[in-house]
Amino acid sequence: MPQGTHGSEARVAKFKAYVIEKSDSGSKGALTEFDDANLMDGDVTFRVEYSGVNYKDGLAITGKAPVVRRFPMIAGIDGVGTVESSTYGAWKPGDKVILNGWGCGETHLGCYAEKARVKGDWLVPLPSSISARDAAAIGTAGYTAMLCVMALEQHGVTPDSGPVVVTGAAGGVGSTAISLLAQLGFTVHAVTGRPQEAEYLRGLGAAEIIERKELSAPAKPLAKERWAGAVDTVGSTTLANVLSMIRYGGAAAACGLAGGMDLPASVAPFILRGVCLYGIDSVMCPLPRRNEAWKRLERGLDRRKLATMSSEIGLSGLADAADRILKGDVRGRIVVKIG
Repeated sequence: MPQGTHGSEARVAKFKAYVIEKSDSGSKGALTEFDDANLMDGDVTFRVEYSGVNYKDGLAITGKAPVVRRFPMIAGIDGVGTVESSTYGAWKPGDKVILNGWGCGETHLGCYAEKARVKGDWLVPLPSSISARDAAAIGTAGYTAMLCVMALEQHGVTPDSGPVVVTGAAGGVGSTAISLLAQLGFTVHAVTGRPQEAEYLRGLGAAEIIERKELSAPAKPLAKERWAGAVDTVGSTTLANVLSMIRYGGAAAACGLAGGMDLPASVAPFILRGVCLYGIDSVMCPLPRRNEAWKRLERGLDRRKLATMSSEIGLSGLADAADRILKGDVRGRIVVKIG
């Protein structure tokens, strides 16, 4: 039996998928047909209904960074759909599930496809009040935003502590973080390189709009205290500046590197103001915390705001969407309708 075939699924069956192949010039992706006999090992096969476009997906599709570790690769780190078959006790055919991360689209075949086969303990249940499309609109970006909010809360940052800043505010993580924090009663300051998005950001709950250039100069060891907490999606000089401005005892949750992987900062905020920097990982995050994040999203994310921050494409639109997200031209979230 070919690797990855399971019982009755051993028959030849093909489905649409966005597949990245290695080429002499790097890598190249295309919409094609994929044989389910070539799916990787896993104990749950599900029909993918929706996915989304994340920054990492953009890197994988364009080949701008070595995200893809095996070829051919089906891209797509997010998937929402219905279980087709399962040998994993927690899941049965017909169950609605969400997949975020776990190396999908990098080392394991991802979800820009009509079908995916994964490990059962990678999946979380689709909350009953969230549609499959809305779950994809939330995706890794929204789930990561909630992990950031949870980290700030656990540190002790409250609305009474002072304003909280969100960098990369018009992107998927930033947009969701603003909405979540505002819903919880925080005063949110939004940092963006796109001042034309000010009205959109205020609509999500931002109280103040800060132009990115204010945080683009080399950071001082310590600057004027401004924020009790931060959600940073940018990294590099932006994060260094943010850290220098966190109030005594405050915290920043870092989850992105759109501005670079370096951190040209000083230890001064940590040892003189007791500031904490929390690293937020969404890819290998343990299942209990994932489930908690999705339950919080079900209760705490305004669906009307989610609608304003999301747009929809098909698989054929992935190449253009990947270019746009790397250029910083995407507002909020792009949902990918599969099939």
